[in-house]
Amino acid sequence: MAYQSLRLEYLQIPPVSRAYTTACVLTTAAVQLELITPFQLYFNPELIFKHFQIWRLITNFLFFGPVGFNFLFNMIFLYRYCRMLEEGSFRGRTADFVFMFLFGGFLMTLFGLFVSLVFLGQAFTIMLVYVWSRRNPYVRMNFFGLLNFQAPFLPWVLMGFSLLLGNSIIVDLLGIAVGHIYFFLEDVFPNQPGGIRILKTPSILKAVFDTPEDDPDYNPLPEERPGGFAWGEGQRLGG
Repeated sequence: MAYQSLRLEYLQIPPVSRAYTTACVLTTAAVQLELITPFQLYFNPELIFKHFQIWRLITNFLFFGPVGFNFLFNMIFLYRYCRMLEEGSFRGRTADFVFMFLFGGFLMTLFGLFVSLVFLGQAFTIMLVYVWSRRNPYVRMNFFGLLNFQAPFLPWVLMGFSLLLGNSIIVDLLGIAVGHIYFFLEDVFPNQPGGIRILKTPSILKAVFDTPEDDPDYNPLPEERPGGFAWGEGQRLGG
């Protein structure tokens, strides 16, 4: 019975969030079981372009370090905000969501060519958090019962928390920068006088990922209630 409930809950996760989160967990499990090593996964332009180890373009986004606090923290945020985006502003627009993944991954990879960053999964998570926060600007957040703020400050709070833990903030800044570029090109610039839509999802992605049917039993997480990691839930202002 518990297995069936867990299986149904797992299948309720929208497809892109389910696939990405599962890939991250399985990759970490494989490293933990010593089936593979991080040296086979990290981003290395020379190995990619000279030795044709193309898989590194993907695997560097899937590994968040060994199982521990940092891994769990990242997985909670990745799952939560990836899912809320897919069930919220990208509801019924799976192809657009996949295109955001590809666009964000492409920009981060370009940056990685010039800066010594070997794993980009955390930056990708911050990008997702940034886009969600800008599309939900009036949600009030509570960080571990210590800070109260509105959603657009969330990426910066996470960066400050990362700094307190002694981590480099370059990864967080990269995620914020890429998230802002996407948000500006997708949400801001097209709505300006004379603005045009620069980011257009390729037709092939729409043909593959967009389906007209909706599951009547689908039970999405409400995008405006950002729980996660002992936070307390967010509330909309005036609600």
